[in-house]
Amino acid sequence: MKIVIINYGAGNIQSIKFAFQRLGYDAVLSDNYEEIRTADKVIFPGVGEASSAMKKLKSKGLDKLIPNLKQPVLGICLGMQLMCNHCEEGDTHGLGIFDADVIKFNKDVKVPQIGWNQIENLKSDLFKGVNEKEYMYLVHSYYVPLNNEAIAVTDYELKYASALQKNNFYGVQFHPEKSGTVGAEILKNFLKL
Repeated sequence: MKIVIINYGAGNIQSIKFAFQRLGYDAVLSDNYEEIRTADKVIFPGVGEASSAMKKLKSKGLDKLIPNLKQPVLGICLGMQLMCNHCEEGDTHGLGIFDADVIKFNKDVKVPQIGWNQIENLKSDLFKGVNEKEYMYLVHSYYVPLNNEAIAVTDYELKYASALQKNNFYGVQFHPEKSGTVGAEILKNFLKL
């Protein structure tokens, strides 16, 4: 199985690569159009600021490629946010895969949300064998409000979509690669999709 982690200079890609190695798979880091297009599974990671990440995607033509991929694609953290229509951070237009906007947590809560929080209302094969209210590791200041594409929910003073799915596209706000055995289970499930 060919797993490609999109390497566009905005991600914690080594920790994701190591997470797949622990599962017995060798993932390739690449920004090559053809290599990504022909992968069996694609990981779209992201850590950092939305507008600069989007500029990097555009500079490599990946903003045109990603929405047209036909194989399972998993966006992680900022990767998921960039798959939405719009992100308040840097007034960034996203890839428009998920019909949702990304907004900042209000000033009543500590941002970024850093640490462990629960996921619930799990609705996808991505969470096969994962119990409700498992703890996942999160680091973010912006969130996706609840919507029809939500497949997991997290509560941080308000309930928000911590995972999304539309067709072959999946997105998780949390970091499965840093979430222990439960995160590993989610990555394994993704590989089986």
